Amino acid sequence: MKYTTRQKAILLLSDGTIFYGKSIGIEGTTFGEVCFNTGMTGYQEIFTDPSYFGQIMVATNAHIGNYGVNEEDVESDQIMISGLVCKNFSFNYSRANSSGSLEDYFKKQNLICISDVDTRALVSYIRDNGAMNAVISTDGKSIEELKEMLAKVPNMEGLELASKVSTKAPYFVGEETATYKIAALDLGIKKNILRNLAKRDCYIKVFPFDATYEEMKAFNPDGFFLSNGPGDPDPLFGAIEIAKKILSNDDPVFGICLGHQVLALANGIPTYKMFNGHRGINHPVMNVITGKGEITSQNHGFAVNREALEKHPDLEITHLHINDGTVAGMRMKNKNCFSVQYHPEASPGPHDSSYLFDQFIENIKSCVTK
Repeated sequence: MKYTTRQKAILLLSDGTIFYGKSIGIEGTTFGEVCFNTGMTGYQEIFTDPSYFGQIMVATNAHIGNYGVNEEDVESDQIMISGLVCKNFSFNYSRANSSGSLEDYFKKQNLICISDVDTRALVSYIRDNGAMNAVISTDGKSIEELKEMLAKVPNMEGLELASKVSTKAPYFVGEETATYKIAALDLGIKKNILRNLAKRDCYIKVFPFDATYEEMKAFNPDGFFLSNGPGDPDPLFGAIEIAKKILSNDDPVFGICLGHQVLALANGIPTYKMFNGHRGINHPVMNVITGKGEITSQNHGFAVNREALEKHPDLEITHLHINDGTVAGMRMKNKNCFSVQYHPEASPGPHDSSYLFDQFIENIKSCVTK
């Protein structure tokens, strides 16, 4: 094997902390909120998840790229993360159905990556000090220059990002002859959500983030879906207004992640920026309705205020995160509405939460038969 010298690279956090590493060969500088994901597999799904838009991902798994990439293992049409930080980047890969290397995949989309970083120390630091903005530089910029550039990057709190990842025009998924029609609001929707709805005999029309309720209702849907997505839910005034109108008309609605937060805001329940957020594929959740635990995939930096939710007369908590007691799911007592903070479509091995899509269909059926 030929030995190649790799250029030094730097990760600078907004509080001035510096981590050094090496470039994988793609020169440049990139900015975003630094966060970490504890999943041991599924890196391609993570990199293409629209909910990660505007974030620099730290991989806690020691080896990234070792099984290459596959065209089917994507949640959108492009890489969504701003940059990658890892310990060991594998330039060689081995998997029977791989279509190429992660290196080439990154080069095609000019994704900046820094490897050979002490990711255990970095993750420990983020856990203690919270999520913050950061910059990766592999092109030799000075520390002072990077500090000046980083100071101009807006914080994630208050940042509207759904418009950056949403579709520009409506499109359809599934068979037109399907039994159920779903109007989905794309705030950063993952492809596997659409696959899960389609395989449950649904024909889905996906609408841009700035669509109106009237435009979605004109599709004559049997139910509405509010998707996941990046950024702060507070600035999504249009989506919140759509949610209010869905609820006022008592249309069946299901929300995931950002969509869950939008439904909370539509009910006057505030959301807040978490210290670190939840990102991984083994987060334990308790279904307080059934008393059963679920192993879930999660990816969010904002959450619904539990105290305000518990005081709301028309809402009840259905799921709680076992580690920290944050709200993982809710439903309305007087409306055909429920939502979860985690990702039932991700199925990282266990399929513990896939029943939620079935529950959505059952809710639709109950309305059709009324």
